Amino acid sequence: MNFNVVVNTLKCYIVVVIKKVTLKERVNMTKMIAGQALAKVLLDWKVDHIYGITADSINNTVDGFYKEKEKLKYIQVRHEEIGALAAAADAKLTGKIGVSFGSAGPGAVHLLNGLYDAKMDHIPVLALVGQSSTGVMNTNFFQEMNQDPIFADVADFHKQVVSAEQIPYVVDEAIRSAYANHSVSVVIVPDDLSGQKIDFKGFKTKPIRAISTQVVPQQRDIDEVVKALKEAEHPILWVGRGAMNARDEIIKVSEKFSLPVLTTVPATGAIPTDHPNFMGSRGRLGTKPGFEVSQAADLVLFVGTNYPFARFLPQNIKFIQVNNNLADLGKQRDADLTVLSDAKLFFVELLKSDYSVESNKFLKAAQINKKNWDKWLESLAADDSEGLAAEGVIKAIRENAADDAIFGLDVGNNTEWSIRQLPLNKQQRMTMSPWYGTMGFGLPAGLAGKLSFPKRQTWTISGDGGYAMVMPDLLTEVKYHLPIVNVVLENNSFGFIQHEKLMSGQALYGIDLLGADWARMAEDMGAIGFKVTNLQELNDAMKKIDELQKKGNNLPIVLDAKIKNVDPIDTSFVQVDPDVFDTQTIDDYRKRYNVDEKTQPAFSQILKEQG
Repeated sequence: MNFNVVVNTLKCYIVVVIKKVTLKERVNMTKMIAGQALAKVLLDWKVDHIYGITADSINNTVDGFYKEKEKLKYIQVRHEEIGALAAAADAKLTGKIGVSFGSAGPGAVHLLNGLYDAKMDHIPVLALVGQSSTGVMNTNFFQEMNQDPIFADVADFHKQVVSAEQIPYVVDEAIRSAYANHSVSVVIVPDDLSGQKIDFKGFKTKPIRAISTQVVPQQRDIDEVVKALKEAEHPILWVGRGAMNARDEIIKVSEKFSLPVLTTVPATGAIPTDHPNFMGSRGRLGTKPGFEVSQAADLVLFVGTNYPFARFLPQNIKFIQVNNNLADLGKQRDADLTVLSDAKLFFVELLKSDYSVESNKFLKAAQINKKNWDKWLESLAADDSEGLAAEGVIKAIRENAADDAIFGLDVGNNTEWSIRQLPLNKQQRMTMSPWYGTMGFGLPAGLAGKLSFPKRQTWTISGDGGYAMVMPDLLTEVKYHLPIVNVVLENNSFGFIQHEKLMSGQALYGIDLLGADWARMAEDMGAIGFKVTNLQELNDAMKKIDELQKKGNNLPIVLDAKIKNVDPIDTSFVQVDPDVFDTQTIDDYRKRYNVDEKTQPAFSQILKEQG
């Protein structure tokens, strides 16, 4: 056979084989638009709902969501900010990553408020951001912006994809980064790329969500803590969000060593709120017993918190800090003793100690002080002679809330009232915006609560200022049949700012709010509305809400509570102790907040009476 013939025959055979192999590989490949591949990555990470508003710069991505609509629910919000706040609330309530999206330009900018809330609270959130198609980028096109620098401060991970094939890989990387760093990730996707077809079969690499530090305390550190507790006369335990998974251990430690317990505000519920050793929190959102017992303490055992106001505690207090983040040790206050450990593991080891303390006069006095405080709040709740009290509304919520209720709190005086009275003693959950402190958090937190826990009763509590900012998304609750109870405490004022102006002697300028019939507006939006102005109307409304819930109501409810505009007691510095303050200062404080000496004696006086 001629050599050239042999070569040509082999070439033909090789080409046929290659074509067959290529065809076989193509048969095994899965073709889909990159937007659908993105959706599949989200599903692999157990994301079942996302928030956002579609637009021309993100339509192809949303079309990918549509192709997976049976498993991935798209929640169409009325403002991208609400979607980002709801995604942050999702992460706070579940520990799973929250996801929202927005279009190029204004949609992207609207996301920032919710993303900053997530950043400040160190929670995993992913934002998917549209971008102009690659063919018109860098040509000053409509809504075209250089978006990456906008997100550089808020997001640890921020990348713009440059090819369709990159999209699922970059999104997967972004989610891993958010979980690993407890942070925000942003992926910017030019719209034409997400609409292109790619070969995608998913990833073999396992999606690992939980990052368990498991920092075990050293025995010598435990021994030093026990020694310090033995030497202290007035020790207290103060826990933060890092100890939220250690409720049983907190109770046992408190009872074993006779320690009054404080929590940071966002950690409310770390110990049951009706436990006799729980004093509440310190600060403006705190309680009288919380302030007084921490002021009288000679040792504070800080566990699982980076409480920023620790620097304002008396300097003669011995400060022990337990944290699993080395960078947080000594950050807010120079610590006498530091323990690098997970909160729960620290408590477990501490409980092994042979040392214990019988209930002493310090703890007994603290318990009496807390009982007095609770009774005083009850008296405020029961008095509507001069108008409905906010305490009365919160008490009604407490009495009608399920044992596993979800509470979404807004920012302002409503937070103050809620933290002091809501029941967080069983399986209830609460979420708020503690570090960033953005008004308008309540309603989107309710959205997240009901979507993440559809079978659980969900409440939102807002002032009229915060509610007015986000009220259009009541339509979102109506659209998706989310029977959330939205409580609006209307006092026609930015009450939290009103207090600051009163304290600084400034004119009450710029804080008055125009009222509205929020209940009727709710009805016009397809929801159910109740307007209440006194306790009788409040109780009647609660009965009707209970009946609706028992009948399987699937519409949101707005409880429009017209409350009297009263400046709630400021417990950031309680001025009732005659051993510390002069008579005039005490009288002024008691008169300002109607705190009489008979029902609310100073803690120091109660302690003296214990002998």
